This record gives sequence, structure tokens and C-alpha cells, in this order.
Amino acid sequence: MLILDVKGNYFNQVKKYAKTFNLLDDLIVLSLNSKVFYNPLHKPNLKPQVLANRLKTILLLFSENNSESYWLDKAEQVICECIKLCRLYNNGYVTFLELHKLITIPNYYKEKIVKLRNLFVSSKFSQEQIYELNASLNFFEKEFNNLDERTKGILISEITRITNTFVSDYDVMETFCPPKEKLTFTGFSEVIKSGKIVVLNMNIFEYNMLSKIIATYLKLDFQTEIMTNLSKDNVKTTAFICDEYDKFASKTDGEFFSLSREAKCINIVSMQSYSSLKSTLKDDAIVKVIIQNLINKIWFRTDDIFTIEEAQKQLGKEEKERVSKSISESAKETRFNYITNTLNSENSNISETFSTYLQNDFSFETNFFTQNLETFTALTFLSDGNKIYSPRKLQMFPHFKNNGL
Repeated sequence: MLILDVKGNYFNQVKKYAKTFNLLDDLIVLSLNSKVFYNPLHKPNLKPQVLANRLKTILLLFSENNSESYWLDKAEQVICECIKLCRLYNNGYVTFLELHKLITIPNYYKEKIVKLRNLFVSSKFSQEQIYELNASLNFFEKEFNNLDERTKGILISEITRITNTFVSDYDVMETFCPPKEKLTFTGFSEVIKSGKIVVLNMNIFEYNMLSKIIATYLKLDFQTEIMTNLSKDNVKTTAFICDEYDKFASKTDGEFFSLSREAKCINIVSMQSYSSLKSTLKDDAIVKVIIQNLINKIWFRTDDIFTIEEAQKQLGKEEKERVSKSISESAKETRFNYITNTLNSENSNISETFSTYLQNDFSFETNFFTQNLETFTALTFLSDGNKIYSPRKLQMFPHFKNNGL
């Protein structure tokens, strides 16, 4: 199970549940004071291109204009080649600190090139490693180092948006860039096998960049492991829980949600509104793909029109009876009063007409979402896996009340 606690307060409830069900020993808490050491880049079984693409996905979260793809694509390429070099001279171990030094310190890069040359002369590399070395050197010597200073500066600036977060604070560097022998959490392969619960306990308002980077990386790592296990015979049930999901959403989530059901992964996410998700992804089509892949939906009171309209479309329409009323007046004699400038009717008749008709309209009106949902009530659209239950208003039981869990 992976739980992303964006506000840093859900962890206490998770700990309470773990204690109730004797699962405290299975709880792995990632925070700056938990003494759990995790290096997101230490994935020796993944290609450098995959790791670089993950970092590009994270950069997209911080980019106001996602259409500026050239800089992000080139930044991804630079990161990929840096990871290749780092693995060669550092015995396969890569950290954000090493990437930062390679990118920002020219002399550090030259020192590592000398070390790589000595390793090559000593025949320490395999044929595959020699190929990787040549590819990286060709990129840096013939392309990257020949860029004009402005272009190179922009690329370095893009990459250091991530790496600076890990090297500018001692506690962050100690926790997420530790020596290899100090690692205590290496990823989700063992977590899934042994049934552990991983919780990221990091307030996004206190550690904005760091929280987004680690949370998004954990989510992508978790998703990759889930989909990898799909090819195995014994697929274990897993769960992903994320509050304020719109803070960490990425464009690949829709595809994962659609495929993860077969991999027995339960996804539970919450967000303020669909508009907040659209603000992050900046793509209506992807937002709709993610929403339609979330089978069970619970809507609390909202004023967001986009959320209401999408919910109404998902809940469908039905035939509703409408009533119209009209009142008419007729008079046999009408005279104009020149003193009051009014018409005076005599022998008048007043008639009132009622009519009913059927109209195909949304099952739930807009004011139902804005006015009829009180605190701790919600409109639900649920399924038990076989049967789809009709939408209905339900009373919710908060965990902090006696009648809750």
C-alpha cells in the first residue's frame, strides 16, 4: 500500500489503524525525521531513459506552460546521459547530489572523465558499458558543451529545479541522497511481496517542491512495479491512497487506472474539484480519461461548475414531470380613465390553466450540489464490482466520531 499524505495530518490516523490491526511493524514512514533513508534514483534494474522520463514528468508539474516541450525534452536527454556516466564511475549508484555536481561544476565533470578513462584503460568495462560511455561522451563533448551559454544555462536551470531541492538542505540530502550502504527503503518490489504500508508524511505547504518530487516519484515507482507484477502468476492485491490528488496527478495516471484493475490495485484519490485537476494537467481530455476510470465516485458539496457539469453527465438524464401555469383575463367592456391614465375593465373573467409534460433532464439539478448536500453528506455513484447502484444521497460517518470506524 502507498499512502501520500499531502498535509501531514493523515499519518496519525493511519498509525492508529495500524496499531488497531497489529500492523505497526509493517509501517514504513518516509519523512525527514523518520530515520528511513530512500534514494529515488537508485533503480539499477531500470534504464536511464526511464529514470530521466520520470524526472521530466515531475518537471511538468512545475511548468506553467506545458507546451514548452523543447526545453523539457532536452533536459530529459541531459539527465539520461548524466545517469549513464554516474553509473559507470560510481559503481552503479546514482544520487541527486551527483547529478547536481555533474551539471553545475565543470571541473567535477572533468575529474570524472579522467576516472572513466582510467577505468577504460584498465579494462574494467563490459562491452555494453563501453557503448554507454561512448554515447554519453559523444553527447557531452559534441553536443552539450558546444551549446551557446544561454541555451546551456536554460537547460541547467530546468534540471537544477529538481536537484537544488536535494542539495540545498542538509536533512533532505541525508534522507534522500544517502550512501548506498545506508539505504533502508529501496522501492516497492519487496514492499509488495511482504505486504508493507508506505506512507509519505510530508506537508506540501512546508516542503512544497520536495513533497511534490518525492510523492510523484513514489507514485510512478509504485505504478511501474504494479504493472510489472501483472505478468507474474501470483498477483497480490495492492492499494494507492492519495489526498489532494490534483497536486501529484500526471498524464499517465489515466492509463494506469484503466489497467491496474487487472493487477488488483485499489486506487482511492480525493481532490477539491475537477477544475483543480484540470489546472494541474492543463488538458481537458486527459482529465476526462482519469475521471471516467475512477469507477466509484463520491461528491461532496461544491460550487465548481465544471465539477457539477461533469458529474451531471456521468449520472445521466431521466424523464421529469414539469408543470406550467398560466393566468389570463378577458373583459367584455374596457374604458380608459383619462384622470388616472389606466384601463378599467367591467364584466371581466379570469382563467387559470395548469399543464404537465415530460422533459428529459439531468437526474440531479445544479442546486442539489450547491444547496442540498449538508456537512458529512454526499452524493454517491457506487459499484460492488458486479452491480452498479443507483446514485443516491448518503450520510457519511467521520472517523473522529464515535459512530465512525
